[in-house]
Amino acid sequence: MLVINDIKVSIAEEQTNKQIIKGLSLEIKPGEIHVLMGPNGSGKSTLAQAMMGHPNYIIDSGTFIFDGADITQLSPDERAKKGIFLSFQYPSEIDGVGVANFLRMVYNISHHEKLTPAAFRKILVDKMELLDMKEDFMHRYVNEGFSGGEKKRMEMLQMLVAEPKLAVLDEVDSGLDIDALKHVAKAVNHLHEKNNMAVLIITHYTRILKHIEPDFVHILQDGVLVKSGGKDLAEELEEKGYAPFGE
Repeated sequence: MLVINDIKVSIAEEQTNKQIIKGLSLEIKPGEIHVLMGPNGSGKSTLAQAMMGHPNYIIDSGTFIFDGADITQLSPDERAKKGIFLSFQYPSEIDGVGVANFLRMVYNISHHEKLTPAAFRKILVDKMELLDMKEDFMHRYVNEGFSGGEKKRMEMLQMLVAEPKLAVLDEVDSGLDIDALKHVAKAVNHLHEKNNMAVLIITHYTRILKHIEPDFVHILQDGVLVKSGGKDLAEELEEKGYAPFGE
C-alpha cells in the first residue's frame, strides 16, 4: 500500500535548511495498522506532512510509493484522490462552508459520484450515528466554534465519508477525553474492518492502543527509526521512556 524509500526531508522555512528526516524507510501493507512514536522534534509530523505533499517540506531524496505509483512529486489533492487521508493536529476553521456541503463534495470526489444533497443526506446521517453525532451538526460551518473534541469528530466523520485506502492520524488522540478517544477508535476500527483500510497512527501516548490494536510499533528519534516491534514495544516505551532506545 505504502512504501517509503530512504526519505530525507528538510523544512523550507528553516534558515539553516536543517534536515529533519534523515533517511527513513517503511512499508505499510493493506489492512496493517502501524504506530509511529517518538519525542517532540523527532520528525513524526514532518514525515506525515511530507507524505501528504505540504509545500513547506522539501524532499531531499527518496520516494513515496503509494498503491504501486510514485507520488513523491504529486500535489496534496492528487494524493488525497488516490486514497490517502491525513488528520491534522490543529484543523482549520472554514467560515461559510457548511459541513454537509463540504462532506458531500468529499464523497463525490472520492467515490467518483455526483450525489444530490438529498441522496447524500442518508449516507451522512448513517455515518454521524456511528460517531453519536446529532443531525444539527451538519448545518454548522466546518470547525467554526467547534470544541477540540468536536473537531476530532469532524475529522473522523470526514474520514468515514472519504473511505481512504490509508489513514494517517497525526496525534489524533492529543487532548481528548476518554469518550472522544473511543469515537476516534470506533471510526478507525470500522473502516479497517469494512474496507481493510491501512492506518499510520502518530502519537506520544499508548492510551489509544487500548482501543486500536496495532500490527507494528516504530520508534523515531532524531529523524531515523531506531526500533520496530509489536504492541509490546509501546508498552516497554511507556515503562522506560525514550532514553534506552537512542541510536
